[in-house]
Amino acid sequence: MNANRVLHAAEMPEPVCFARTDAGQLMTVMTGRGFETGPSGEGPEEETPLHERNGSLMIKRPAKTQKQPLGAMAYEAICRKIITLEFRPGQILDEKQLMAELGIGRTPIRESLLRLAGDGWIELQPNKGAAVPPITLQSARALFEAMRILEIGIAGLAVYQNTSTLMALMGAASERVKVAMEAGDVLGLVEANHDFHMDFARCSKNEYLIRAVTEVRNQAKRLAYLSYSSEIEPERSLQVHYDSVVNEHEEFMNCLKSKDEAKLKEMVIQHIDTFQQRIIRYMSS
Repeated sequence: MNANRVLHAAEMPEPVCFARTDAGQLMTVMTGRGFETGPSGEGPEEETPLHERNGSLMIKRPAKTQKQPLGAMAYEAICRKIITLEFRPGQILDEKQLMAELGIGRTPIRESLLRLAGDGWIELQPNKGAAVPPITLQSARALFEAMRILEIGIAGLAVYQNTSTLMALMGAASERVKVAMEAGDVLGLVEANHDFHMDFARCSKNEYLIRAVTEVRNQAKRLAYLSYSSEIEPERSLQVHYDSVVNEHEEFMNCLKSKDEAKLKEMVIQHIDTFQQRIIRYMSS
């Protein structure tokens, strides 16, 4: 096994196009004609909905008079293509190609690339431009190490907090996970799973842990897409994996409700270990 092995384009699952609707939000759709959106945006909203997410890519319904800035539209479209591996690890992102593909001008494309680089979604390389970060065994292991340390710490704090409101949000996210699984909506599943874990992080009531988990969980989205879209273990089907994810999410909430710190930490480790094992096995095959 080579710890520096990089995933190549031929090894990636085929990208999937999605059009997904959740309560109070519409996802943007990529079509052959360019970039089309439903009523989505990032600015102030008519109300702050219960599903509002800090650090999530979920698109929220704006006031009727608002239009989403082109830079924000480009950011979301490029980010989605990175998560779904349509833009491959290591791929150079050409400005002119992005302009043609998204139907958006040079200035908002450049604004989005700067923001994407600041958020860790792309790397700006001298004389080459923007590139999608590679995925290596070494970087994947480092990500899971950070995730494990952070979320064990969150578990140790969360059981001593009043988490009733956040548990309701976790429950709603868990339901969206199930809906996405049934619909075969892999991107929707990745986003709903992200929401669940970010609400769990917020149960700690520790802003520094929440910020750190936001970065780690955002970077884990490509790996989550791989895990949720691929038959990786011949002896354990993807549906069996889906069922275990749902059951483990339920156990997270049960442990929070019963204030069982030891069991919650055990569930955190089990949940992350399963995720890591699937990715390592995929990359090592």
